[in-house]
Amino acid sequence: MTATLTNSRDAALLERARHVIPNGMWGHMATRAIAPGYPQFFSRADGCRVWDVDGNEFIDFMCAWGPNVLGYHHPEVQAAALEQLRVVDCGNGPTERVVELAELLTGTLDNADWCLFQKNGTDATTASVTIARAGTGKRKVIMAKGAYHGAVPWCSPSVVGVTEADRAHLMTFEWGDIAGLEAVVAEAGDDLAAIILTAYRHDVGRDQEMPTEAFLRAARAACDRSGAMLILDDVRAGFRLDVRGSWARYGVKPDLATYSKSIANGWPLACVAGSDRARDGADKIFTTGSFWYGAVAMAAALTTVRILRDTDAIAHTEAMGLRLRAGLDEVAKRNGFRLRQTGPAQMPVVLVDGDVDLRIGNALCAAALRHGVFLHPKHNMFLCAAHGPAEIDRAIEAVDAAFGDIIAAGFVPA
Repeated sequence: MTATLTNSRDAALLERARHVIPNGMWGHMATRAIAPGYPQFFSRADGCRVWDVDGNEFIDFMCAWGPNVLGYHHPEVQAAALEQLRVVDCGNGPTERVVELAELLTGTLDNADWCLFQKNGTDATTASVTIARAGTGKRKVIMAKGAYHGAVPWCSPSVVGVTEADRAHLMTFEWGDIAGLEAVVAEAGDDLAAIILTAYRHDVGRDQEMPTEAFLRAARAACDRSGAMLILDDVRAGFRLDVRGSWARYGVKPDLATYSKSIANGWPLACVAGSDRARDGADKIFTTGSFWYGAVAMAAALTTVRILRDTDAIAHTEAMGLRLRAGLDEVAKRNGFRLRQTGPAQMPVVLVDGDVDLRIGNALCAAALRHGVFLHPKHNMFLCAAHGPAEIDRAIEAVDAAFGDIIAAGFVPA
């Protein structure tokens, strides 16, 4: 029998929100952009679980869209943050936490000789582009088509309210296409300031693609030849694949790398980490924010990064991702469907093969919600260190039941 989900309080809150918030909610957390049946408002979270305002409990595979890397309310991170909160967060200047964190990161990240801190990923990517332009004295920035680097005019996936002038010096190519990259580098000529790339291809609604070493080395060589800066946008993947930076395994060092999401296990913080080659540009620019120097998030980050560096949290999360991947494949085949699971196991995209319009995926994820598991039908998901074998196995059982529900509703393999 199909499970049901109580959502009366959520619906009432959304109706109230429509009067005071444009569209009732904005940005990537607006559930109208996901699929029908998703709760919009939540009341609490703990470990790898979240509860919506109606009291429905879910095993969470979005992890706050990435920030929850160790588990909600991780005791050591919470203790460090609360201890700092008792003293000062925002003051007339930063605390010594800013120096301690910069020292920790420059000793951990493989490209970092210095750090600047912000509050979210868009702050960091925008600052990195500004630093590259200031340091090189050039204007053109190359990015991959469909890549996400934030939600401001120079890079937003939406062009509503954006002018041609906002993107006058932005150039694109197809991710992973070395010849295409070389062609656009040649087109930029003597005016190339930077090439900015995500850690791997994670465009929404499509299979993910890990970079090849040859592709990254081609980007590095192009920057070396032209004097441009190579920027790693590690906002989404940073501290989930490798604590040294997501390209460390390839032996390719960016001039600038940007971090946010997982850096402080949910406390608001972002970072630009740069090499000495990019220091001149960082010295020249003016970038700031009233809350960017807050010490509480920095205290949380100090603990988070140390835990990720000194424990097997990343390896454990990957192992749980592989367990989930195998289990989902098995239940899909048992029910006559095939899945395409791509990207890192700890940051999976799960698509139903042949489901071009996402009707099957939307129905499957909505059914999984009713069985207590929060998945996403087209965005990459996130696992955290609090996911254990019991939670993974329970999630697989829920998806098996969800397949049964959509089959009963008339869905068949494409």
